[in-house]
Amino acid sequence: MTQRSINSNHIISLIDQTISSYWNIDSKNASTVQLYRALSIVIRDMLIRKYNAYKKKVDESQQKQVYYMCMEFLVGKSLKNNLFNLKLHKEAEEALKKYNVTLEQLYAIEKDAGLGNGGLGRLASCFMDSLATLSYPATGFSLKYEFGLFKQKIIDGWQTELPDDWLSSSDVWLVPRTENRVKVIFYGEIYEEWTHEGLKIHHLNATEIEAIPYDMMISGFDSEAVSLLRLWESRSIRSIDMNLFSQGDYIKALAEDAMGEAITKVLYPADNHDNGKILRIKQQYFLVSASAQNIVNDHLKKYCTLKNFSEKVSIHINDTHPALMIPELMRIFMDEYNYTWDDAWNIVVNTVSYTNHTVLQEALETIQEEAIKLVLPRIYMIISEINTRLIQEISYKYNGNYERINQMSIINKGLIHMANLCIAGSYSINGVAKLHTDILKQSVFRPFYEYNPYKFKNITNGITHRRWLVQANPDLNELLINLLGKDYYTKPEKLSFLKNYENDDSILNELEKIKQKNKKKLVDYIYKNNRIETDINSIFDIQVKRLHEYKRQLLNILKIISIIIDINEGKTVDLTKETFIFGAKAAPSYYKAKEIIQLICALSSYINKNQFIKEYINVVFIENYSVSSAEIIIPAGELSEQISLSGKEASGTGNMKLMLNGALTIGTYDGANIEILEQVKEENFFLFGLKDYEVEKLWKDGYNSIHYYQKNEKLRKIIDFLNKGIDGKSFESISKYLLGEFSVGDPYMCFADFDSYMGAHDKAVNIYFKNKRKWNQMSLINIASAGIFSSDRTIKQYSKEIWNLKQI
Repeated sequence: MTQRSINSNHIISLIDQTISSYWNIDSKNASTVQLYRALSIVIRDMLIRKYNAYKKKVDESQQKQVYYMCMEFLVGKSLKNNLFNLKLHKEAEEALKKYNVTLEQLYAIEKDAGLGNGGLGRLASCFMDSLATLSYPATGFSLKYEFGLFKQKIIDGWQTELPDDWLSSSDVWLVPRTENRVKVIFYGEIYEEWTHEGLKIHHLNATEIEAIPYDMMISGFDSEAVSLLRLWESRSIRSIDMNLFSQGDYIKALAEDAMGEAITKVLYPADNHDNGKILRIKQQYFLVSASAQNIVNDHLKKYCTLKNFSEKVSIHINDTHPALMIPELMRIFMDEYNYTWDDAWNIVVNTVSYTNHTVLQEALETIQEEAIKLVLPRIYMIISEINTRLIQEISYKYNGNYERINQMSIINKGLIHMANLCIAGSYSINGVAKLHTDILKQSVFRPFYEYNPYKFKNITNGITHRRWLVQANPDLNELLINLLGKDYYTKPEKLSFLKNYENDDSILNELEKIKQKNKKKLVDYIYKNNRIETDINSIFDIQVKRLHEYKRQLLNILKIISIIIDINEGKTVDLTKETFIFGAKAAPSYYKAKEIIQLICALSSYINKNQFIKEYINVVFIENYSVSSAEIIIPAGELSEQISLSGKEASGTGNMKLMLNGALTIGTYDGANIEILEQVKEENFFLFGLKDYEVEKLWKDGYNSIHYYQKNEKLRKIIDFLNKGIDGKSFESISKYLLGEFSVGDPYMCFADFDSYMGAHDKAVNIYFKNKRKWNQMSLINIASAGIFSSDRTIKQYSKEIWNLKQI
């Protein structure tokens, strides 16, 4: 049966068969949960058949494939996305009438897959979607986190982390492939033996952990191709000590099993203690070792040789978490297949490519040398040798220049610099926005760029517009279909034709009605989850992203406090109605970020207890921000807060999603904001703040937040407000952070950009309330200019410029 021939009756038949096979009941007695699982199994099995057919085609073609390594894949919910991509939404809806249940009821049962945290994971998922849609052969590798990152619960304003039991519903999309299990080795001692065949490596007294693969099928839109996402689960090989168990010492008997399984329990375990640091090393190596073995095994099965490995395989490292792929491939080629160092290194540096996602020095990952030596002794030996040879090359080229060696060394002062390892072992290094790549070349990795300039490229990030507009914003999609046709689903550049309607009042009015409808959905969602009533006629100001100081949620808060101060002082003549909506998770050990969340929640509580203030503004913090909540928030957004300190944000993708749905950006000259600005022009963007070079100069000249505090009365009042506290809770610690009592004050220059930010904000709300036609025109231009930010464009660029892939 082909996909094209599937109708509602076929789906009914398949659901009935599945319910009978799995639960041995008649479908009329099935619960809603059973119906969700049955339909999901039906769709999953369709995808498996499609994948098998596509894989056969790929294998026969013997074309190059990409293997995408990432610690995160934030795929969201699968049922809705797969039905859309398979073009079976209407057939499924019709079929479910037999069971007196709707698709929306089934969608509500599924939980977001707990496989990511933020932009990194969402980007990886967009890429997998586009790879499948465009028919590029691709496999993603990550870990099967039992409890995800965490489920965020706000208790008395403070973020509390709870286990995310996503597998209770989303396990249905995973297929165990136990026949492909491999062993990953930790600890032990290395014994070198020279034989007539050369050097033999023996790994003695090691701890072996089993890696069990689980496959998730990632569908493409209206495509024969299916991308494979393979997730590894850790298990101890020696799972139970029967002697201890027989003696009644059950906890100790199962201890080794628990330690083995801990590797894939949670994403990013807190690393503010030694055990956490060790567990992160284990996670990263477990991912790359299992995946590398899998890739090599599959290649040998197909070609019976490794000589053509780099011709047929491209391995992409997304951020530094999978950096150990480089020494692990060296280990496999040398220790298991007797390659010389030079021959093995030649394969690796022609196979691996690397995307950098940060310019923050504190975020450029380092691992303690002694920890790697303890946990991964053989890998440490290989990294040391890579470093020695790199230093020799640098010393030769630069006549022993110590400063160059120090900057480019992989091992330095007891730390292993993972980004340096990635650059040394990759044939391509790319940034994810033009400014980001320029900063990498001119500052962060300048010595490497000068050493090998041909390695460095820019590929600006992208998003799956089919997910973030077509599915998330069905009313806007319907309007676009009427105006542009469905071609824009696979040709997002056709969105630009929307500019033909810039002066069409009927279309502008329709856009406004669609936005109001989406705002109503968000109003209802907020009331259901927060019990806060929000004014649908206020401007919806959105800042949803990972909580980090450089993203400057705190600058947004300073603005809100400024407005509250004006209201309390009776300065309300020029005020408009605004609703500020936040969504963010803070890393469990990131105390400052948690304090900022606490401040947001305190402001929300304070405003909602004060009816006079609430007439003008409101603040909402949406708990446990996720892909699914984003699909409700983003279509309702009107003002998109992209306010990171210039030069700190690599790219951002939330800016693209909000723009695509008609929100106007208030933002700095940073990351992909710059390219959005180039597309929409400055008259359709609320630009503010210092440029990156101005930030750098201000730091060099000696930035002093006290200077801004002393000359700005509003900043002084804001600090007084924080010190006085909210509902008995003082936020003096935030004041000290901004003024620099214990360190450099205001490290992300909120004070320096404050006046400029307030000016851009006032300009935005003035247009919104006094010239709504102009606002709607600006919104239309943003939607029409978003096509270039489709991940389809991004993937075509990666495939052509880095991976050398062909569509199959």
